Amino acid sequence: MKTVKQVSQVSGVSVRALHHYDAIGLLKPTRVTEAGYRLYDDTALERLQNILLFRELQFPLKEIGRILDTPGFDREAALNDQIRLLELQRAHIDRLLSAAREMQKNGGKIMSFSVFDKKQQQAFAAEAKQRWGNTEAFRESQKKTAEKTDDQLQRDGSALMAFFTRLGGLKSGNPDGEEAQSLVAELQQFITEHYYNCTKQILSGLGQMYVADERFKANIDSAGGAGTAEFAAKAIEIFCQR
Repeated sequence: MKTVKQVSQVSGVSVRALHHYDAIGLLKPTRVTEAGYRLYDDTALERLQNILLFRELQFPLKEIGRILDTPGFDREAALNDQIRLLELQRAHIDRLLSAAREMQKNGGKIMSFSVFDKKQQQAFAAEAKQRWGNTEAFRESQKKTAEKTDDQLQRDGSALMAFFTRLGGLKSGNPDGEEAQSLVAELQQFITEHYYNCTKQILSGLGQMYVADERFKANIDSAGGAGTAEFAAKAIEIFCQR
């Protein structure tokens, strides 16, 4: 058993925050001594780890509590997401270290700003947040999917990939061109009609995921040719910024 101070030291969560988690029922101590000291066992620390994972994904505390208390919550899957997120963060830090050393060798000159790009982390966080958050978009997608036959789902999937085939035909041009931007608008409308309400915020996250997730990138490039995912992501980024 660990005291609240010891838990704070090992987790980096302030004592004040731990008291707040207790007050709102998010993380109750395993036992409170007669003297009023909070004590936490390994099960409580495991819950704290899951809380911190979802905090990294920018979930509000109330939503985190709802997720963790849902029957059938998959702790192993949550841990896998935490590991993946940490791996992405470590890779980002390694790139920054390499760039800093190069700058040191070159008298402080910045050779490339690409090392500051955090799209991969952001895309993974967006994907994980949708998976764990059971968002309105997720619920809407589940409802629409349940109402369709396998043939309808296959047709929808083929129609979706057709957008990337068309985008692939434009990739030698400019992603902010009228034709590319019109196609992105059609893509957004298609997702809204067949899956869920695709706001610009959601579309932006999808665009990032198209290049950050190798599975998506490979599928999109197979539909429109090498470089299609990058072109699509750039066109979506421009569209969502307007």
